[in-house]
Amino acid sequence: LKFGGGNCMAWGCFGWFGVGALARVVGNLNSEQLLHIFTECLLPTLENAALDPCMPPLLELIFQQDNDPKHTSGITKRWLEENHIRVMEWPANSPDLNPIEHLWFYLKQLLAKYKEMASSFTEHWSRIAEVWKEIPIDYCRSLIESMPRRVQAVIKAKGGRTKY
Repeated sequence: LKFGGGNCMAWGCFGWFGVGALARVVGNLNSEQLLHIFTECLLPTLENAALDPCMPPLLELIFQQDNDPKHTSGITKRWLEENHIRVMEWPANSPDLNPIEHLWFYLKQLLAKYKEMASSFTEHWSRIAEVWKEIPIDYCRSLIESMPRRVQAVIKAKGGRTKY
């Protein structure tokens, strides 16, 4: 919320199945809070995804995250290994390749459709959670399907900026 209304930080995930769990980040996100979010949100999302007969088994799913230090810390890496979560190798400084950024932008567009600003943090978070669930599966799939084009664009730009 701008202009003195505070801010709201969230962690969310998505896949071929659509959006997964969404968690409110309290204060500055650190490795400890991230592992709590992984336990409460990521694991159930992956387990639910693996139940879909169209999805590969849990051990074959690949989790993508960026190289933020809390994502690559020893404690986080150990937790991911202990929970048998495969992580995609990720180049440093690669926002053009991160489809979640487009999902956050889309979420903000949906939130902008409210005629009045939220009157409180609680109302704002409620709206975020409500709109998150409305993100179409097809939109998530289009982001995933765009990955080969994104990679090609980055290669063509020799690591420079792309339209993504």
